[in-house]
Amino acid sequence: MRIVIAFVCGLLFGIGLLISGMVDPDKVRGFLDITGQWDPSLALVMAGAIGVAMPCMQWARRHDAQRNDTAAGKGDADSESRRIDRPLIIGSLVFGIGWGVSGYCPGPALVAASSGHATALWYVLAMAVGGWLAALSRKHWAPSASRQLIRAIRAPQSGWNHPRQSHPHGSASLGP
Repeated sequence: MRIVIAFVCGLLFGIGLLISGMVDPDKVRGFLDITGQWDPSLALVMAGAIGVAMPCMQWARRHDAQRNDTAAGKGDADSESRRIDRPLIIGSLVFGIGWGVSGYCPGPALVAASSGHATALWYVLAMAVGGWLAALSRKHWAPSASRQLIRAIRAPQSGWNHPRQSHPHGSASLGP
């Protein structure tokens, strides 16, 4: 059932992108060109999307917090996801530059690529290579950070927090 819901949500999102014109790179560049002939219509699309998504996100956050309070402790995962660090800043810069230069961001690029636009296909290819390079760099430069995060998530549930100690229920740790 989850896959059906995900498919329907993605389909609605894609239809919304088509109707709003966000799959047209010229429309996006018109929005980003504040010194020329600025097209504010994209700001209205964004405001409408925020107005629809915000109540749903607040409900989901409350629902998820209620479900996870006993499992992982209050705010553990949430505080980690709100941290501003170097990978977030670099990724934001790359995303913004790519959006400004190409006129595409990932969602509209996938919709446009599915209809055969050559520039969108190149963008999606570049996006895939960039994602692969990001994953490779994360794997190469920060493997211990991933293990530390896994230990931090597991520790409140079992009281187990030493990297080389075996888990009280018999499973081995992911030591460095």
